[in-house]
Amino acid sequence: MSPDRHNAFKAWLATILWLVVITIESSSLGAASNTARFLYPPLHFLFGLDPFHFARVHFFIRKGGHIFGYGLLSLLLFRAWRETLPLPGSANWTVRWANLAVLGTMLVASLDEYHQSFNPERTGSVRDVILDTCAGITVQILLFLWVTLRKSRESRS
Repeated sequence: MSPDRHNAFKAWLATILWLVVITIESSSLGAASNTARFLYPPLHFLFGLDPFHFARVHFFIRKGGHIFGYGLLSLLLFRAWRETLPLPGSANWTVRWANLAVLGTMLVASLDEYHQSFNPERTGSVRDVILDTCAGITVQILLFLWVTLRKSRESRS
């Protein structure tokens, strides 16, 4: 296997493994009742949260999980597409790779929420698809800024 194919294989393998994590979290294991069972005792012990205040914190922890999970998916998809569709030269970021990453993130989020709509312990939500897609877009913007800033610093040196 050539180095380019090896890098593409590794990038897609990491992406697929993360998709497995998302799929597991999309099952009953990731239901609010299950995550609350694990999160409430330490948060109650450490911060004295009562059930009412915990519900609010729990909501934000779960939405933060969406942002982290789908932001990471967007980054992994970007990397996989960059390795699969390389450009001549040393391009580190292109709109094409970013668009493919965001579209992939949106597709996975949509399928995830659709899947959850069939699980009685879960609910499918268009709002979560929007949140997940926005996380993917944000990661691409940050990646673009990071690459641009890095290139600017290198040209000054």
